Amino acid sequence: MLSFLGRRILSSAIVLLGATFIVYMLLAYSLDPLEELYASSAPNRDQLIQQRIDLLNLDTPAPVRYLSWLGGAAGCLVGQCDLGSSWVTNQPVVAMLSSAIPQTVTLIGMSVVVALALGVTVGIASALRQYTGFDYGVTFMSFVLYSLPSFWVAVLLKLWGAIGFNDFLADPRISPAAIAGISLLGGLVWQAIVGGNARRRATTFVIAGAATAGMLTFITTTGWLLDPSLGPVVIGILGVAIAFGVTAVAAGLRNRKALYSALTAVGLGLALYFPLQFAFVNASALMIIGFGLLTVLSGVVIGWLFGGPDRGQSMRSAAITAVFVAILIFVDRLMGVWEVYSSSSRIAGRPIATIGSQTPGLTGDFWVETLDTYTHLILPTIALILISFASYTRYSRASLLEVMNQDYIRTARAKGLSERVVTVRHAFRNALIPLATIVPLDIANLFGGAIITERIFGWTGMGTLFIQGMNRQDADPVMGYFIVVGTLLVLANIVVDFVYAALDPRIRVNA
Repeated sequence: MLSFLGRRILSSAIVLLGATFIVYMLLAYSLDPLEELYASSAPNRDQLIQQRIDLLNLDTPAPVRYLSWLGGAAGCLVGQCDLGSSWVTNQPVVAMLSSAIPQTVTLIGMSVVVALALGVTVGIASALRQYTGFDYGVTFMSFVLYSLPSFWVAVLLKLWGAIGFNDFLADPRISPAAIAGISLLGGLVWQAIVGGNARRRATTFVIAGAATAGMLTFITTTGWLLDPSLGPVVIGILGVAIAFGVTAVAAGLRNRKALYSALTAVGLGLALYFPLQFAFVNASALMIIGFGLLTVLSGVVIGWLFGGPDRGQSMRSAAITAVFVAILIFVDRLMGVWEVYSSSSRIAGRPIATIGSQTPGLTGDFWVETLDTYTHLILPTIALILISFASYTRYSRASLLEVMNQDYIRTARAKGLSERVVTVRHAFRNALIPLATIVPLDIANLFGGAIITERIFGWTGMGTLFIQGMNRQDADPVMGYFIVVGTLLVLANIVVDFVYAALDPRIRVNA
């Protein structure tokens, strides 16, 4: 293992070294920091040109300058990182990266998780219902989303998701015609998802359409959008539905111990709902993280106490259910400050932001600041999700269809195993193997690939750092951008090897 890891790190370091040399040479001979001075008519132009030449060591050969830059970059290995400075702002590149990286991580973190979860779930559901209306609909939407230009999606989201929604909040009433249309569409979508014979589809259509109409009518008559909340009743209903859904997938509803474990986790969350409201008064990020860890631990303990034929299934079902219930409680608490946030002088009734990562001059407690962060995140996150979701859906669908035709799947069915066991325990894990190659590389690429999204929504992340460096003919920030993205791509390739070995028992890392 150590020998393999050493060889991979050495080969990756050589690749990264060669890549940095090529990029540095390209920047050295393509960027011209003297361009605007040559076009200047200032009387001291020649003096200014010489000063900049001395500042940037332009009279030194490019390979020598690269070696000097490489020495500073190598210092990062011992905690003395020196990637140069921007000659425009005189700011160290390390400081610029330390400001840009958290912005990009915040932007892409949630989008990657949500896109992966939704894409894999929808792709697998589409594969299990191949050649149905649901499958054709998912395939059509995937190709549409995948082909949409990211800048166009971002502009439409700003137009409809921010400007249009903020205008709607001035009078949040949905007309009866709109309620009828949305309910009809909701019924059609849910009957396609649930499937079955004609009677089952018709029943699903009626129930889903009526539920959608009732929900929209309630939102309109109560003005829920102006002061939203979930409350313990809604959280309890959703929690029970989540408990049944998680148990059905993770253990099967016949495993009563697992089901009781998940339902107990829901009951514990509801029991703690009101005490948590007092604890949330002085909340902080560290406290929320601690509550999250306790949530997982409580679910594991509940599942272990219930036991059952497979204690691991009970623990897994209870822990996952507990996490979802905790998320609902967290969202409910955020909704509690929506009215205060929306009516503040800085927001002025237009809560969905179109630019930036935070509202300048906004003051408030942890919940107000968190809600402000999320309202700025929602549109760029959706823009990134839509395109990534389409690719993950196609990959997971194709992978599962290939796996389901393998001989060991037929053998599992011949043994009399249920379709849930065949799909979850035998097919799903192997279907994830192709995604193990894509996901780490996508994450690494997103650190430098969200340039258009950052530009449109005004986020000062890695993409903005790259664009500004190129526009200003400033090589050091561009090299700082490249070294971060290149290092992440190299590390992602190493991670792929180990993920492959973890998912596929046929692959083992030998010395």
